[in-house]
Amino acid sequence: MNQGFRRGARWWPLLACMLLAGCSKGPQPGEVQDEARLAGRDAASFPHAGEDYFHDMDNAVALSPEEIKGRNMWLVWSGGNDRFWNQMSDYTFGAFDLLKVISSHPSLGYSRANRWQYFGLVNEPCFNNAAGPDKARRGLWLDVRGKDCAPDPFENESKYPGVAIGSRGKPLGDGTTQPVGSFYGWGTGIAGLRLFPNPDFDEKAAKAWDAEKYYTDPSYYNRKDLVRPYRVGMSCGFCHIGPSPVHPPADPNNPKFENLSSSVGAQYMWVDRLFIYNANKPEGRTNYMYQLAHTYRPGAMDTSLVSTDGINNPRTMNAVYDFASRLEMARRIGREKLAGGELDNKQFNDFIASGPLTEFFSKADSMVYTPRVLKDGADSVGLLGALNRVYLNIGLFSEEWLLHFNPVIGGKTITPIKIASAQKNSSYWQATEAGTPNTALFFLKAAQPDHLKDAPGGDKYLGADAATLERGKLAFADTCARCHSSKAPPLPAALELTPQRCAGPGYVDCFKRYWGWTQTEDYKAQMRKIVQAPDFLQNNYLSTEARIPVTLLRTNACSPLATNALGGNIWDNFSSQTYKNLPSVGTVTLADPFTGAPKPYAMPAGGRGYTRVPSLISAWSTAPFLLNNTVGEANGDPSVEGRMKVFDQAIEQMLWPEKRKADAVLGAKVGGTIDRTTERSVVTIPTGYAPEALQPLQGALHRWLPWLVQKDGDIVLGPIPGGVPVNLLSNLKLRAESDELGDKAQHVKDVGALLVKLKLALASAPAGASDDELRQHFANLAEPMLELSKCRDFVVNRGHYFGTAEFNRQDGLSADEKAFGREPELSDEDKRALVSFLKTF
Repeated sequence: MNQGFRRGARWWPLLACMLLAGCSKGPQPGEVQDEARLAGRDAASFPHAGEDYFHDMDNAVALSPEEIKGRNMWLVWSGGNDRFWNQMSDYTFGAFDLLKVISSHPSLGYSRANRWQYFGLVNEPCFNNAAGPDKARRGLWLDVRGKDCAPDPFENESKYPGVAIGSRGKPLGDGTTQPVGSFYGWGTGIAGLRLFPNPDFDEKAAKAWDAEKYYTDPSYYNRKDLVRPYRVGMSCGFCHIGPSPVHPPADPNNPKFENLSSSVGAQYMWVDRLFIYNANKPEGRTNYMYQLAHTYRPGAMDTSLVSTDGINNPRTMNAVYDFASRLEMARRIGREKLAGGELDNKQFNDFIASGPLTEFFSKADSMVYTPRVLKDGADSVGLLGALNRVYLNIGLFSEEWLLHFNPVIGGKTITPIKIASAQKNSSYWQATEAGTPNTALFFLKAAQPDHLKDAPGGDKYLGADAATLERGKLAFADTCARCHSSKAPPLPAALELTPQRCAGPGYVDCFKRYWGWTQTEDYKAQMRKIVQAPDFLQNNYLSTEARIPVTLLRTNACSPLATNALGGNIWDNFSSQTYKNLPSVGTVTLADPFTGAPKPYAMPAGGRGYTRVPSLISAWSTAPFLLNNTVGEANGDPSVEGRMKVFDQAIEQMLWPEKRKADAVLGAKVGGTIDRTTERSVVTIPTGYAPEALQPLQGALHRWLPWLVQKDGDIVLGPIPGGVPVNLLSNLKLRAESDELGDKAQHVKDVGALLVKLKLALASAPAGASDDELRQHFANLAEPMLELSKCRDFVVNRGHYFGTAEFNRQDGLSADEKAFGREPELSDEDKRALVSFLKTF
């Protein structure tokens, strides 16, 4: 094996040359148009639907015509992103396939009947399970609309005509015509997913199509030239619709519209099963991409998975509550400076001439007062910009977006997608910009707190007496309110916490002065009075929206290390100058994933190093906790009883951190758990997805490189043993972050040397090597792998130790972590009283 590897290594220059030769200049950023523009459609030809079809959702709140359009946009508008999601099968080498996810073929092992239990996806009301192949849908096993329901108004192709491009509207040679459909698509039976005719499905594709083989024959469905008859589009609602906490369904697999909320978040979604369609089979779980996605707890996903920043970074699809109070907080502390392409973001002032919503942007000095939407506080250009960016991130104008990075696998220098290019070349983008003000109005009206007292049977969880609640209020005022209340004492002038001093480079120094003040008796006395007031919870966002240094939080550093919003990166136009000029938070202390030994790591500047404070509104219904859902364990039960079981477990682990899950290998040495591969896995590129330049040579490559190319032509990298830290591989920095040529050259050399050593180590393993033996090969390369890691923090459930003894265990921490001082420790009785108070939120 070893000798074969060395012989094969001589062919790497040839393979590299062939790959480069297979590349062409191709489309260039700023020069491409979307499918709508190519078909001659302008933004005005995509009117946002006004039918109040979802009127029973969201506690049946009464909406204005504009708010109705805003909700419809959130729930059914996909803006042409069905093109992108169809391409995702290529980018994941066939592992991700939404057309199979919406199917119920018996070979899949899942259907509408168990969709909630398996995927955690919301079954849209008014559909039934497929009883067999549907001739009208090319033999696919898709949900069937119930006959007792009114028609889906968004499917009306006369009122909402689809984009006639490619084969749409043309005969397919078998007596049928490929439909054009509606630009909202057809319902799929899954809330947030819509079905569209594939414009690439022409007469040739129709002749080659075999639905049964598509479900059962890998040699057929792994063909890269396979053209599916349909594409699946995704609305924003897909990641945000969920069972209502206060009107839960009797059967979560069969909800009614009255049981659903547009804004609670997809708290129960299993993203690993969604992204690996056969995750319920051994061949799916041995796919390393499954091992990567399996680190996403239910309700969490890495939103930078596609435009990858080379950091495995799952974050919760959190609930959206109380926009009015959130905007009020933005008016107070959300002042951000915009420049360049950031100024191309739409503001409310572009749509309305007067009123309070016009006060969040000042054109004279390019200042916006904005909520911070992403977990790291990077989305900082205004509420509308944040909403619009989401559509890009789920594939709108993918013709342009995908030119700026290599999807999923990375390895290419990322460049910013420019809003100006979208405004010029994408009718879908223009229509989205025109519609999101209505979506914002919808959230301002409908995204109201869900109180436990209003939930069926909620009173039995609210039995604390007045004295206990008062004690809980005092614990909250002293320990939590400085971050988790939008009501606070006035800032002392002597602290000089002004925008002029605190924006950008001065932020950390200002925050330390603020934190020091909150540790004083003067602050605590004032805050106690505020918390004890009878109206404390009214119009309180229960968050300051401030950016908190990770040196204080001590939570996993991968989210604060995200790079997509940095200057010159993909979301450059959607983060402010204020964000980009943030200083380094200093040095954090991380645990070595092989030994558990503490190691210092200097955090970079330029925006990284912070976490935006989440709201505690309806905290009883939003557990597990932390930004990656790692504290507590989801149970898949959206009933009040089910939610409270998870809340009780999670809040106990938050306040008694010694009860959190420990690592399976290192135990208590690392203060939490490390996500590890659950079994042996490989990175497999099926023969149909191999680079075109290599396909004619796959037989020869098997002879030259048998450790890399199998007899059937599949390219296989591995084996990767069970028990290896997943992020050891997923966080490898494949490209230098510096623009200096010398740095880039050295980085290429270092990465190349590491990959050769890694593959040589695995290739040299004896036949039948155990996982323990294979893990030793990884351990031998620990130092170079960690040196090339974009995030060396592998412990996922650590941190947020406020009010606990763990906060004051500071031996081995850096000076920057110790700079925030020590904190009073809550007694067990104080903690239990605090929990009782939190249940009232």
